[in-house]
Amino acid sequence: MAAAASPIALLERLSADMAAGEVIPYLGPEILALGPAEPPVPVGARALAQLMASRVAVPGRIRNNLWHTAQYIETFRHRVTVDKLLAQIFQPVPEPNHLHRWLASLEKLPLIVDTWYDGAMRAALAGRSDWGSVQGASKARRTTDVPWVRAFDAEAKECAAAAADWATVLYKPHGAAQPDGDVLASDSDYVEVLTEIDLQTPIPAAVQQRRTGKGFLFLGCRFYDQILRTFARCILRRSGGQHYAVVPTDLTPNELKFLETEGITPIYVSLSEAARVLTGASRPA
Repeated sequence: MAAAASPIALLERLSADMAAGEVIPYLGPEILALGPAEPPVPVGARALAQLMASRVAVPGRIRNNLWHTAQYIETFRHRVTVDKLLAQIFQPVPEPNHLHRWLASLEKLPLIVDTWYDGAMRAALAGRSDWGSVQGASKARRTTDVPWVRAFDAEAKECAAAAADWATVLYKPHGAAQPDGDVLASDSDYVEVLTEIDLQTPIPAAVQQRRTGKGFLFLGCRFYDQILRTFARCILRRSGGQHYAVVPTDLTPNELKFLETEGITPIYVSLSEAARVLTGASRPA
């Protein structure tokens, strides 16, 4: 699959489309590295797995795999240990960077997909009252009649479902450290979800409605693991727009195959350059 021509011009067009609400940002953990300071939380599943393994002993063969590491700790030290560990790790909320703040300023943007556990995007949206969040929920902690997910309004109060009058929905498919630390992390967390996700059952109705006819732009994401690819594929399904991904040149064969299979056009520029173009920081006055 050929890379996109004129990546800067393409990103400028995507920036305008995103501001108009026609392109949905799909954020990965590497977005956190755009800030001027070192993030106070791990950036990516492998970094998180290694940090967890440094605090609770796990077999060396699984220390780079978040879901296996969390499952080992859950099995031998109880689920409470996993939840407490992740709550401690993600208690610091990273300072929202220029990309977070720009996205939060787009009042026509109907949906933001944020796949990491941190609270930076939520903090960037905190100045608005017309938004809410919907997140994946572990089976043990679902507290409403709505299966698979939990919803919170702009004041972090839990509600039964995403409100139709929210201008923007922040979707955290793997759960979130804030407001109350409900996350999907271990293999057992994902068994039920992955059984149903091809049928779209775990995808919130608000997400299914707001993605219709939209394109997606992947930023700060890697797809080296099947779980990451499966979630992305199912969130994209039935959206109907053209999709793009800002990616490095060292993609694995599985990542390249995923982009090709899903019709995602790669944009080979650095994430920092892409963020500057999208937010308008690199354009002449």
